[in-house]
Amino acid sequence: MRLFAGGYTADMDAHAEGIGVLHAGSPDGVLAGGALRWAGTAAASASPSWIAWHPTQDLIYAAQEGAGTVQAFRRTGEESFASLGAAVAVGDAPCHVAVAPDGRSLIASCYGDGRVVRLSLDAAGRPAAPAAAPAAALVADVPGLAELPAGAPAPHAHQARFTPAGLITTDLGLDLVRSWDVRGDGLAERHRVALPAGSGPRHSVWHPSGHLYVVTEYSNEVFVLRPAPGGALALVGGAQLVGAQVGADYPAEIALTRDAQYAVVGIRGSNTLATLRVGGDGSALATVALVESGVDWPRHHVIARDTVLVAGQRSDEVVSLTIDERTGVPGRVRHRVEAPTPTCLLPDR
Repeated sequence: MRLFAGGYTADMDAHAEGIGVLHAGSPDGVLAGGALRWAGTAAASASPSWIAWHPTQDLIYAAQEGAGTVQAFRRTGEESFASLGAAVAVGDAPCHVAVAPDGRSLIASCYGDGRVVRLSLDAAGRPAAPAAAPAAALVADVPGLAELPAGAPAPHAHQARFTPAGLITTDLGLDLVRSWDVRGDGLAERHRVALPAGSGPRHSVWHPSGHLYVVTEYSNEVFVLRPAPGGALALVGGAQLVGAQVGADYPAEIALTRDAQYAVVGIRGSNTLATLRVGGDGSALATVALVESGVDWPRHHVIARDTVLVAGQRSDEVVSLTIDERTGVPGRVRHRVEAPTPTCLLPDR
């Protein structure tokens, strides 16, 4: 399998040179359990900390976190890309991009200032016309208040996800999960769910049962939300990541196994992977195992059939572990390779 890797570059005091190339076994195969090989840089880019495909075209979009921009890259070869147009400024520290299923727009989530920004994509896939949705800052709810008081929570948008229930975003700073309507070229907030204060909702995954699982960076939990009548979201369940320690561990990514019977969460700090079993109608979760990830600071991971590939941001490497598909539990590291400051892994298609 061939994968592309986002990472931090020199502008953020790190070692990547842009979007990298990783081989897991045969680059043209569908399995990822073979030996790992770092194959160099596919495109020079300034700290492309998150990368995402266009749904129909051979284009990759990068959140260039340090520069505060989004850049499109057009494929020029199996393992090479070139910039498509100019980078578009979106805000402070964009850490995630999500492309709409129809390929007509892109959502950038800005950690630094909390902005959720919609960019239009033209027929060639070039992004333009950034339109920021109203930030979820508490100041918006206090008439006459010009700025947040010192010590008040600050917005930190972290992820956008297009789901069958519509566009849903997380705000790690204000402990919010928000759903949106697209109106013209902009966004209008439809509904918000407030998670417990200090929980820090970071990333999510949509389960085939119709539930959204949201992992929290600060409270080490996974919350379960379900669409409700009228476009609202209802909080219907959750689970503690047993074995993770609040204040020492910081969950990052959540991904489903091939059969969607288990969710696997990467936990920075203890550098572990937690497996949760899905129960009932999809609204019940329970931790079944906590194992070593094999890397320092598991920033991101992807599951490819019976293999999980983990990006170790601080150890400058990627490792692969086999998953027991009967239990959803990863085993020991089978392969590892040096990789410069990886923050995101994106399988080729």
